[in-house]
Amino acid sequence: MKFHELGRDPSPRYTGNLNAAHKWGLPGIEPCPVCDLQPEGRTMAQYPCVDLSVLPPEEQEKLLDSWPVPREEFIRRRELVRPLAPPGAVLKRGAVFGPLQGTGLGYFGQLIMQNPWSLCMRREALERLQAAGVRGLRGCPTQVRFRTRHAPDLRDIQLESHGQIHPGCLPPQEPRCPVCNVDKGFVLPDPYWLDAASLPEHVDIFRLGEVSGLIIANERLVDAVRRLELDGVVFKELEVR
Repeated sequence: MKFHELGRDPSPRYTGNLNAAHKWGLPGIEPCPVCDLQPEGRTMAQYPCVDLSVLPPEEQEKLLDSWPVPREEFIRRRELVRPLAPPGAVLKRGAVFGPLQGTGLGYFGQLIMQNPWSLCMRREALERLQAAGVRGLRGCPTQVRFRTRHAPDLRDIQLESHGQIHPGCLPPQEPRCPVCNVDKGFVLPDPYWLDAASLPEHVDIFRLGEVSGLIIANERLVDAVRRLELDGVVFKELEVR
């Protein structure tokens, strides 16, 4: 099975821009006094289908603010969200929830990547891919306003997180902080390889687990997009070991 990294099509005809953000999110964490890094890790995971409006208004208000908080307060807010999130959700600082809200303008393809870690689709494109049997696509309505009569009906795609970078292409891991145990991470090599044993078999598109800013698809999705002549994204084949 081949795997590909998704990217925005750089063609000048795709002028679309979304000035929009998700309603709620987990905040930052006050830095460790020893290593000056934020504990608990970070993610670019997006859960637009998760509705936090059932929480008390005062708790919702706190989840509108990304300003760093003490670690204990971060954990408290995370545990408020956990019962409402899907199984396996990555609940680290930076995770966002709820509908995409804001404004949009310009021309969009059938598939839309505002940045490498987010994916939207026109409603009809999502329905055609689902009808073609593509697995792992859950689309949620957006609250994006357009100043045009023919505004696109966009769906924000909620993806599961899976997979790892093959350890053979990574530098040696730095020691963790003795106080907060923070993982100092790594710089993504170019090129990088995927670890075959870590890749999912039940979905055809997913967010790369430890590098959450990347969206990965297998050849089933790529073939469906090309067969249906859907535009807006490009695919970069990756090495799998």
